[in-house]
Parts: sequence; structure tokens; C-alpha cells
Amino acid sequence: MSTVNITINGKPLTVPAGITVLEAAKLAGVEIPTLCHHPALEHVGACRLCVVEVDNQPALQPSCSYPVFEDMHVQTESERVMDMRRFVLELLFSERNHYCMFCEMSGDCELQTQAYNHGLVNWPYPAPHPRYPVDASRQYFLMDHNRCILCRRCIRACGDIVANHTIGVHSRGSRTMITADMDAPFGDSTCVECGTCLQVCPTGALVDRKSAYMGRRKDVTFASSTCSFCSVGCRTLVATRNERPLRVEGDWDGHNTGVLCIVGRFHSLDEKRNRLATPMIRKSGTLSPATWDEALDYIAKAVKASPKEKAKAWVTGKALNETLDAAISAFKDKAGVEVRSLEPLPQGGPLPNGGKMADIDQADRIFIIDVDLLADHRVMGYRIRRCREREAAIILCCDSDNSMVQYATARYPLAKLDDALKECRPDEKVFVVYRADLPAAIREKLEALKDKATLMPLYNAANLARSMSLGLKHGAEVQECQVAYVLARDLALSQEQRTSIRKSAFVVLHGCYDDAADIADVVLPAPVWFEEEGALINAEGIESPVRAAAPMPEGIRAETSVLQDLAARL
Repeated sequence: MSTVNITINGKPLTVPAGITVLEAAKLAGVEIPTLCHHPALEHVGACRLCVVEVDNQPALQPSCSYPVFEDMHVQTESERVMDMRRFVLELLFSERNHYCMFCEMSGDCELQTQAYNHGLVNWPYPAPHPRYPVDASRQYFLMDHNRCILCRRCIRACGDIVANHTIGVHSRGSRTMITADMDAPFGDSTCVECGTCLQVCPTGALVDRKSAYMGRRKDVTFASSTCSFCSVGCRTLVATRNERPLRVEGDWDGHNTGVLCIVGRFHSLDEKRNRLATPMIRKSGTLSPATWDEALDYIAKAVKASPKEKAKAWVTGKALNETLDAAISAFKDKAGVEVRSLEPLPQGGPLPNGGKMADIDQADRIFIIDVDLLADHRVMGYRIRRCREREAAIILCCDSDNSMVQYATARYPLAKLDDALKECRPDEKVFVVYRADLPAAIREKLEALKDKATLMPLYNAANLARSMSLGLKHGAEVQECQVAYVLARDLALSQEQRTSIRKSAFVVLHGCYDDAADIADVVLPAPVWFEEEGALINAEGIESPVRAAAPMPEGIRAETSVLQDLAARL
């Protein structure tokens, strides 16, 4: 790597060639204030707060976009620089209503922080504060144009990271406004409510409805975890205060590069079903509260009384590694009871070759085979959609409706997969993302690609890869079953599953919510996703940690603990 020699504030440095002055200053431990800059976004030099003085340059230069060069001399805190930064801040405060007392971001606002850092106690320019609209048409977060500083971070996040291109600007000068599509309300626009714009906003212009006014950043605790709502397994930061989850943020250092979808960021904390709070046993047709010992004794008695071949256990692929292991130990090892998956499992296993999400960014040709990414694995869909803008070929192979069709350069039915594969050139980097439970004939065709392309399977549940590695089988054929133990966690059982499971003489439901309690003879409450510790295997085949962000309520026990106690009884 080539380097250049520069001087910042009189300190000589040797830094990599091609980096910006801002990046070089960070390497030297010199802080330069920014507003429009964000590490995950391209540099645009819009706000001019990061200006520095460069020798032999008549004008101040934006450090976020100005590259270093040999023998460069930079001053980051000269009188001229500090005067310009204060002037920029004064103009920003005079343009719109930044009265901090009434702002949700007070204490966490980057604009407010820089005002304090630069000694602003008032703004010298007339500030009539015209009343700008507040767009509250989205379900989970709103846009307050009064707080906007037009840094355009949201525009770049929507376009450059998510490739949705909903957000833009209209009008000019003091009338410039952030807008959605052709100036439509955000709730009626093409916005997918992924919340990426919300996470990069430096002020109180974009506000999360659930966590607003619930505590400044210094008041909350962040737990690094993994999203368990699809097999992409995005890395997350769960914010809690007083043991209550407030919001979910994307981890910029994760393989998802900070991006989440509406499910992982918002739906995960917007549960409408009633929580199960205590074990229950059905007596005289009615579920009545019971102790854990009473419920587990009752279950063990029923399992022991049933012939082994007449008892079955079903476990959702959303269960963590430790829970799956405990279920195998309790039922298969201790009682000889078969353990099955509630979700479909691939026949023959995945086609392993270590594909990673980052490989998408270098791919010349991307195959999407029988999986609707923007419906079921949205963050993966966003990343592939972004590749379309660098003219990568996106080949969609499916027989049913698919939301990625508008971004595909070509579409083939599954029966014509051979024709699609013939289009690959020897010099191309090929990435294939496919539904893990494809028919055997289609999988055989992909088998021939495993040494020529990067392959990544996507599953119907977050940890189904682990279920498969443990040898679980799929099936809810319980017509002749006497005892059915169903570990559903927060999975909403389909009507078909409910009807099939109810055919058993004795049903145990181990889950978080009461939506399927009517089919059960015994109910065991389970912790929700932000209350249990463990790990899962994501689509990359990597074990990813899941951390508890809040304690379990009194009366709820970890699934592994419950299964271990049941194993002892069996």
C-alpha cells in the first residue's frame, strides 16, 4: 500500500494514499466535527462543518471529501476554521425551528452537540421559524421537517444502501424540502419502512414513535444480538431502559452493514398477541394455571404412558442451538421419541461452499432461485437490488409471482434453469441465492455450480440450518399420534398445522403467545426473542450470538432449563 507524508496541526504523519483528510485526522486522533458525513455513506461535503485550512489553498476545504497528498499541511482548528464552523452552525440554527427544549433528540442531537462544542448560546440572525409540516403517515416513525438540516443523509441511505430511492428533495434555496417520490406522503410512497434513514439522521427530524422521549442514549443499554426473524440473521443492537426494550438498531459492523428490514427493526417489538405467563393444564375442558412441577410431571406421565412410536415432538426452526440440543436430549435420547421440524427441511442438505453476503458486492451475475427476497429475506434483497445499479446481471428463476422481478435483467421458469446457467461466462463471478428446500432435480443442477459460483441457501426459519444438521425430519403427520409436544416459540401456527396437531390425543404447546392455546392440553410459557441467550446458524453458515436484552418475567423459564427438567423426568 502506497503512503504519503502529511502534517496535521504541526504533527507529521504517514498515512495511506487516497484517503481523505477526515480519515487521516481520525488515524492521528484528531477530531473534526461533521454533520452530513456518516461512515456508511459516500462523502458529499454538503454541510461544510468539517472544513479545514490547507496550505496554499485560498479556500477552506471539506475534510470529508478532500484527499490527502504528499507534503500536505493541514490546520483543523485555526481561527479562520473555527469562525467558519460557527458561522455554518448559526445559519443552520436560523433556518428552521431547532428549539432544543421540545425536541426528542435533545441530548443526542449531533447539531446540538456541535453548537455546545463551538460555544453557541444564541443565533444572531432573524429566525422567523415558519411552520413546516410533520409527516406522521408512516406507522413506525415520522418526519418532522422543522428539525431537518437538509444534510441528505436519509437520501443517501435510502438510495446508496437500501437502493429504494424513495427519498429526494424538491424546491430550492430556503424552500428546499425532503420529499418522498413525487412529493407524496411517506405513508403513501414507495417507502419500505426499513428505518435506515431513521438510524442515520443526525437530528430530531426522523423520530421513532416507540422510543421517542423514552431516554437519551446515555440512559439506555445496548445488547449486541442477532435478528431471528429470517435466516439472513442480521446483527442488531437492542436498546433497553429499565429492563424494557425500546428499539432495535442495525449493527454497522455486522454482515448486514447496519441495514435491517421492517420486520427486524419494528415488527419485532410490535407484538399484538397475548403473552403466556404461567404453565396451564386443561381440566374439565378449561386451561387452569399450574406450577412448573405439576405441568412437567403431567407431561412426563403422558409421554411414558404412550408407546414411543405414538409420541412425537415438533420444534420450530426459530429455536436457538441450545434449545434444539436440549429437545434432542430430552425426547430422542431420554425417551426414544422422534423430534421433527415444524418448517420444511431441505432434502439432502445444503450445497456448502462458504458463501458470504459480502460476495454479492463483487458478483457479475446473480441468480435468485425460487425465493422472494423482498418478501421473506428483505435485507438480502436490498443488497442484491443495489448491485443492479452497478450493472450486475440479476437472473430470476421462479414459477410464481416474485417481488424482485422489476429488478431482474432476465427471468426464467425453473424448468429452464439450464438455459439460464448457460449464460454464465467463464470470466464472471457468479453468486447464487436459492431456497434451501428446492426440489431434488433443481438441486442437482446447482450441484454442478458449487466449484464455479458462490452458493447461499435461504431457509424458512432463522435457525433451520441447525435443525437440519441435527437430523430433524419435517412432517406434521400426527393422525395416529397419542402425544404431541410442540415447541413453537413465537411462531404463529398455520390453520393446517393446528388442525393436524389437534388430532393427537394429548398436546403440549410450548410457546410465547396464546394464539394456539385452544389446541393444547398443557401450555408452557416461553421467553420472547429478546429474553434468551444462545446462538443460531445464519445463512452464511456462521454461528451468531443471541444476547438477552431484558430479563424474563417472573414465572417464565428458559426453554433449555424446561427441557432439561423434562429430560430428568423421562
